[in-house]
Amino acid sequence: MRSLLVIDDNPSVIEALTTLFALHDMRVLGATNPPQGLEILRAQRVDLVIADMNFSADTTAGDEGEALFHELRAQQPDLPVILLTGWTHLDAAVRLVKAGAADYLSKPWDDARLLATVENLLELAEANHALAERRVARGARRARLQAECDLAGLVFASESMLQLLEMACQVARAPVPVLITGPNGAGKERIAAIVHANSAVRGGPFVAVNCGALPENLLEAELFGAEAGAYTGATRAREGRFEQADGGTLFLDEIGNLPLAGQAKLLRVLESGQFERLGSGKTRSARVRILSATNADLRALIREGRFREDLYYRLNVIELALPPLAARREDILPLAEHFLAGACTLDDDAREALLAHAWPGNVRELRNTLERARLLCREGVVRLADLGLPQAVSAVPRDLDEPGREAIEAALRACGGVVSRAAQRLGLSRQALYRRMQRYGLAQD
Repeated sequence: MRSLLVIDDNPSVIEALTTLFALHDMRVLGATNPPQGLEILRAQRVDLVIADMNFSADTTAGDEGEALFHELRAQQPDLPVILLTGWTHLDAAVRLVKAGAADYLSKPWDDARLLATVENLLELAEANHALAERRVARGARRARLQAECDLAGLVFASESMLQLLEMACQVARAPVPVLITGPNGAGKERIAAIVHANSAVRGGPFVAVNCGALPENLLEAELFGAEAGAYTGATRAREGRFEQADGGTLFLDEIGNLPLAGQAKLLRVLESGQFERLGSGKTRSARVRILSATNADLRALIREGRFREDLYYRLNVIELALPPLAARREDILPLAEHFLAGACTLDDDAREALLAHAWPGNVRELRNTLERARLLCREGVVRLADLGLPQAVSAVPRDLDEPGREAIEAALRACGGVVSRAAQRLGLSRQALYRRMQRYGLAQD
């Protein structure tokens, strides 16, 4: 059952509110003076406080109520506080709302409005509490992961990236092939480097090769090496990427672009562990951990006859699916601040534009955008114009931790439609809240 604390020097007020809230399955704890109320707050769990602004005839304009409010905030900063005030204390009540009070109601109050305000505030407080618990749990998991694994300085904040990295570090310990999927610019090579850094072969080389950039006539020489004279221009023997990666990791990027002939040769090496340099009959072997990556749908390529199914299953013992940046929006601002490297800060408009942009080029596009902004910013502040993003930005899926439509509606109801107060409660700037209201069709004319 939800518990409310009513602090008022008039016992009839406490009695009336006890009766009102009991009809709606809420328990009221009553206190007739501030010290008593503060003692109850220290001793028992309370979900919301309703406090009078004046407790004695000689107190000037709610001074005692103001002092009580600040004591309540000092004890429990996130506890919703509703102020009950007479007209003589209205200025003080408004001042306290700016300082963090949830709302104020004049005496005599309207039961329906008070009840609706309390219910909305309790719903919002419960949502915020659940959010805080998720963040604490995520912080603990992240700290444990950073203590146990080498994350190569990767910047992230989202749950989806935390889950991906937990899985990457787990599979890194087993010497099985891993396929990393995701769009261009999302950071697939960084994930491959993290798998290598936490594997049994982390002391060996990490060799990356872009399969899509290899000319078909040089593919075999690039991967497996060549003897002198094996092809025009081959004046000396050279090691291939497999030999270079011996004792470490070979990362085959853009594997979906590998020609079919190259796929057959690669499959043969993966099955036997042996290969020959171009122009040589000597069989060689290399102890190599295979990681691969693609932005293509390999299953679709298999159906089209452009990728070998047997090679797919060789490469995809474990798949790590890297989400696009637009699907992990909580990572955008930490990454942006990382790319700015402390040279500039972001103003509210710039932050909102970064959060709303669709980022088709993913992390690579974000990095380029912030490098541009760092060059153009003035007085150490990045503004909207410095980003060079389109004015009409498209909405993208929101992270679970971003205030959504329901939270915004609840905050607006709880704050009587006053946008500035709702923004403060949601932890947003007023401009940021206006933009979200427009996005969800809640904007006021």
